[in-house]
Amino acid sequence: MESGEAAAADAGGPRFPFPYTPYLIQEQFMVALYGALEAGRVGIFESPTGTGKSLSLICGALAWLRDFERKKQEEEARLLAPEESGQEGKECPASAGAGHAESQGTAGEPDWVTAFVQKKEERDLVDRLKEEQIRRKKREDRLEKIRNNVQLKYAAKRKRAEEDETKRLLQLSKEVLSEGAGDALEQLDHNEEELILAEYESDEEKKVVSGLEEDDDDLEEEHVTKIYYCSRTHSQLSQFVREVQKSPFGKDTRLVSLGSRQNLCVNEEVRRLGALQLINDRCMEMQKNKHEKKSDEENEGKKRRVSRTICPFYSYEQMQFLRDEVLVEVKDIEQLVALGRETKACPYYGSRYAISAAQLVVLPYQMLLHERTRNAAGIKLKDQVVIIDEAHNLIDTITCIHSAELCCAHSQLLQYMERYRKRLKAKNLMYIKQILYLLERFVAMLGGNVNQNPSCQAVSQTGAVLKSINDFLFQSHIDNINLFKVQRYCEKSLISRKLFGFVERYGSPASAVKSNKENQKLSGLQNFLLTLQQGADTEAGAPQSPVVETERDQIQAASPLMQIEGFLSALTNTNQDGRVIINRQGTVGQSSLKFLLLNPAVHFAKVVEECRAVIIAGGTMQPVADFREQLLSCAGVDPARVVEFSCGHVIPPENILPIILCSGPSSQQLEFTYLTRNMPQMMDETGRILCNLCNVVPGGVVCFFPSYEYEKQIYAHWEKTGLLTRLAVKKKIFQEPKKANQVEQVLVEYAKCIKRCSQAGGQMTGALLLSVVGGKMSEGINFSDDLGRCVIMVGMPYPNIKSPELQEKMTWLDKTMPRAAGQPPSKVLIENLCMKAVNQSIGRAIRHQKDFASILLLDHRYARPAIFNKLPQWIRERTQVKPAFGAAFAELRKFHRGKLDAL
Repeated sequence: MESGEAAAADAGGPRFPFPYTPYLIQEQFMVALYGALEAGRVGIFESPTGTGKSLSLICGALAWLRDFERKKQEEEARLLAPEESGQEGKECPASAGAGHAESQGTAGEPDWVTAFVQKKEERDLVDRLKEEQIRRKKREDRLEKIRNNVQLKYAAKRKRAEEDETKRLLQLSKEVLSEGAGDALEQLDHNEEELILAEYESDEEKKVVSGLEEDDDDLEEEHVTKIYYCSRTHSQLSQFVREVQKSPFGKDTRLVSLGSRQNLCVNEEVRRLGALQLINDRCMEMQKNKHEKKSDEENEGKKRRVSRTICPFYSYEQMQFLRDEVLVEVKDIEQLVALGRETKACPYYGSRYAISAAQLVVLPYQMLLHERTRNAAGIKLKDQVVIIDEAHNLIDTITCIHSAELCCAHSQLLQYMERYRKRLKAKNLMYIKQILYLLERFVAMLGGNVNQNPSCQAVSQTGAVLKSINDFLFQSHIDNINLFKVQRYCEKSLISRKLFGFVERYGSPASAVKSNKENQKLSGLQNFLLTLQQGADTEAGAPQSPVVETERDQIQAASPLMQIEGFLSALTNTNQDGRVIINRQGTVGQSSLKFLLLNPAVHFAKVVEECRAVIIAGGTMQPVADFREQLLSCAGVDPARVVEFSCGHVIPPENILPIILCSGPSSQQLEFTYLTRNMPQMMDETGRILCNLCNVVPGGVVCFFPSYEYEKQIYAHWEKTGLLTRLAVKKKIFQEPKKANQVEQVLVEYAKCIKRCSQAGGQMTGALLLSVVGGKMSEGINFSDDLGRCVIMVGMPYPNIKSPELQEKMTWLDKTMPRAAGQPPSKVLIENLCMKAVNQSIGRAIRHQKDFASILLLDHRYARPAIFNKLPQWIRERTQVKPAFGAAFAELRKFHRGKLDAL
């Protein structure tokens, strides 16, 4: 490790192991990060992509953790030293000071009482430290044994194989014995028994046995001080883990990767369900079956129900083995899943058991930012460190996690109740009736009736109406229902899973239920779901990833009740922190109810309160005002606790040429407002600029438009005027696809074309990629080197201010936030949303130290000081404002020719 050791800027500061000599800005980043963690700050850290941010985060944070653990152990040793040398009666200096201060404050207490209390505190502290030491020693010995003893692995595997064989033989014996013994009570199909809800015990929160009974004490380990690192996507987390593996800390860091069941489940039968919610429910049900099976076996004499499926991977011993394997060697999610398959242990639960002893926990945003998910995973944030990477969209992410959209499941639930009424207990029937009543009221709020086909019911007054939570509850007449209890019932009874099983079985109208009336209801519901999805697709707002839409499709088709659980949970927020949007469109089937969270700070406050330190990091954090005001100050963070760090880029100034262009070749002023951007002369001018640029820029040119609609419109216009043909002489034209699964193919073709052109050296010099701000190409994709020699931003991508969600957010901000520099907070929000999107897109081009690119912002409004100051510092410092096209073009030609000559 010492070989790559890099000293901090000042000789006396901390030392940071590093795989190579770090850049100066990396060193500054690590020093600032170390300082923030040591002082327990909330830090906003910006380090442009291509500056080795991940490695700086790893080496800075783990160097702090290493020093923190060392200091803690030294302090422990100092406190335990008098104990070991038999001087139990002597005072421990550290705790003595604290005890003495306390006794001074307690006036009139006799000295012997003070001394006794002080002694007891010292003894308790020493006992606690001893326990910690024993636990740590036990863990270290166990992991060391696994690290060095391959025999243990084989023994565990063999034992597992023997157990499987025994179980198989036992099952065969039971089947032989029970053959021919028909069940008189069994009037329902054998498989249908699984669809019946188990008796619901009570409304009171009971201690549900969800873990492993055999030796829970061993798993109840003290949580060591650790770093929780979270990012947005599964691939970003895997990339981070690979960076840790390559770093000097890769060999001796106890790291655990957490993920959803969708990513970690190794049970093929469950994986096949596809949708996350279905996988979750099925997994929970299998665990429940395991515990029911235990109690069934205890009551062997009684007549038993049919055997229920239990998960073969949910084995205490194997998961304990997997936990230790995870802690011994750093593994990413793919390696974790492979290990789970090999050891026949559940990676989802096995990884959770490793949390307490881990030093670095890598997990997705949702798992950390959503309190119920956090608690379910066993994540304890008290006095820990949290690093949130790729945090430019943090506010939106928290808002989305806690918002919910609703579709209805009334007819399915009614049929379910009718079919199994005789087999359901009174408590179940009561709650099902309550849920049916809620659904009835929700449909009534949309202007419909649950007994009629939703796609045939016209809505009299269309449009979106926003209500506060309380108003919605009163107007829909559901204020007398305890939503907390209903929500808890849905969770505990797994009713959405049972309903899914029922719909799977009786999904098509032909096989549904005998009555025609009920058939009509079912087909009505299916139409409702279909039309609701179509309605959601055309809804205005930020483009959603088709991957997300597909998953939502699956969930809706599977069990609409899952959405209702989310909606009920959302309605339990505080009245002022959210709004219910009643969106009435054409028919009831096309309408929807949506909960919108207005104040993300309420959910972030707990994270900031509990943690020792929180670091919000990203490649492009500008403008940071949003984080300070909407998130941190609303969450009650003292401004003095907030620290900001922003570093420049590693590329030399001459490798980047950002230009704000105010007018085009024919002196047409460039202002792409909603009214002017559709004018033919504006679209022609944009085309002429691109034609000129493609003549002088080598390789790839990436052009970003404000929306898919505008990109489509301008493309059609250029096709009509023949400009597209002129462009295609110099660059092959590619368009960003709307479907996520086609993005990879387009990028591969785009890259191939650029490579072919650079080798062939003909008239065509590369490719032009027409992309969309906020689309698939504007985030997480690198246009390094020849893939992005010039990035063009057409206009300013302001969000749709007619959207009811955004309007409500603006109103809320104006009411709750102070004015910033004389501007209303709503105006600042709109500008910030626009500039965040711009900064994300233009940051795609420069990806490493030797890279070079030009950046062109087509709109004179970028030169306004309020907008200009929201560009990232490293771009802002080098930006030139050009009122006329001629001067800008000359500068661009000189820049690219100079670079070509230097190559």
